[in-house]
Amino acid sequence: MTEFSHLNKNAQPAMVDVGGKKATHRKAIAQCIVALPHQVVEVLQKEGFKTKKGSVFQTAIIAGIMAAKKTGDLIPLCHPLGLDNCEIDVTLNGQQEIIIHCTASIESKTGVEMEALTGASIAALTIYDMCKALSPDIVIKEIRLMEKTGGKSDFKRQ
Repeated sequence: MTEFSHLNKNAQPAMVDVGGKKATHRKAIAQCIVALPHQVVEVLQKEGFKTKKGSVFQTAIIAGIMAAKKTGDLIPLCHPLGLDNCEIDVTLNGQQEIIIHCTASIESKTGVEMEALTGASIAALTIYDMCKALSPDIVIKEIRLMEKTGGKSDFKRQ
């Protein structure tokens, strides 16, 4: 790509016109990492990943799915999409990091990268919100697209 997609011929913001495109099965996977201080991991493991606000991972999954479904309302030039599916996977790795993957899919004329990225981001923010009382040193990092298929150009991060 050599130019920005969300500008019209007068260089003004515009939605991308997908009217002439063919609907295909589109899928995107995004990842976000939440780095936790050691003391936060200890407390979460001791409490079975539950806080007074509820289950950390389960709440983050629900929040991420809800956010992915609202992406068109949150990001100004995104097309409003009725997702066919959205899944959030949340795991704790050996480096005191919570790894979040959001997979979004749809049969559509436009991709679902922003929905996957939004879902992963909001799941991470939900974990931050639920754990912030334990430490101000929680870091949300590396929100990135891992894979996309079904559009003009497929992509898979190695």
